[in-house]
Amino acid sequence: MAQVKASQLREKTLDELKSQEQTLREQVFKLRFQKATGQAENPQRIGLVRRELARVLTVIRERSAGSSPAATKGRP
Repeated sequence: MAQVKASQLREKTLDELKSQEQTLREQVFKLRFQKATGQAENPQRIGLVRRELARVLTVIRERSAGSSPAATKGRP
């Protein structure tokens, strides 16, 4: 699973981001279920999917707050 950068996510539309958020939430659920039942092939993947979900949620929040990366560059 290739790691998606926030800059790549910022190029997507809000609908695409929402769709990806839903997909990632489902993946986290399935992976946690597999881990709990002892069927997980790669338990470390849960962390990777959660991190990617956090990136997607960050970009969605940036859009909803109306802040852009350019507007926050000069701030300490």
